[in-house]
Amino acid sequence: MNILIVEDSPELAIEVKDFLVQSGYVCKIAKNCFEADDEIQSNDYDIMLLDLGLPDGSGFDVLKSVRKTQSKIAVIIITARGELDDRINGLQLGADDYLTKPFALTELSARLFAIIRRIHGYTINDLTIHGFTLQLQDYKVSYASFPISLTKKEFDIFQYLVLNKNRVITRLQLTEHVWGDILEINSDSNFIDVHVRNLRKKLEKHASITWFETVRNVGYRINV
Repeated sequence: MNILIVEDSPELAIEVKDFLVQSGYVCKIAKNCFEADDEIQSNDYDIMLLDLGLPDGSGFDVLKSVRKTQSKIAVIIITARGELDDRINGLQLGADDYLTKPFALTELSARLFAIIRRIHGYTINDLTIHGFTLQLQDYKVSYASFPISLTKKEFDIFQYLVLNKNRVITRLQLTEHVWGDILEINSDSNFIDVHVRNLRKKLEKHASITWFETVRNVGYRINV
């Protein structure tokens, strides 16, 4: 999952980013409204952590802009303001959740995971697809209770395709959501195909994966 952290406090932004990266997320920091708007226009994020008190404007303005252009991105407002009016205003403008500073990083992690399950229509932590089970919180995959050893990127690709089952996911989408900023990736590289090929080999050792489809010149799709 690709997360944009909009926070003007360098210490807090780095602390949150380091924690989330260690938890398996791809993260980038924007220090103000201008950088946040630029990131939203340039990249496709799954979740935005949004501080309200930014040096060049209000986080509410960023939220309004986001909702005009990206209706699917989930937004958690993170701010020192604890007033009821701010919470109500943020939710009315389209925020998905609200977290008041100071907060525990473990609480943030739990809220992120709850949002991920909700936006993809799942209410459980484990996903089963054609006999394969993905343990989302533990980053583990198994088949008939037999563990399958995947790299972090292989798991991320498999998870993203499963969460978006029956949809064609382009190579560009996989780049953004698994590796992060597309501008930092060599678009001519076949590294995604290599990772997918290795993932398929590991899955095929346990069962047929005819449901794992390559859409020629576009990307991949998992059919259910």
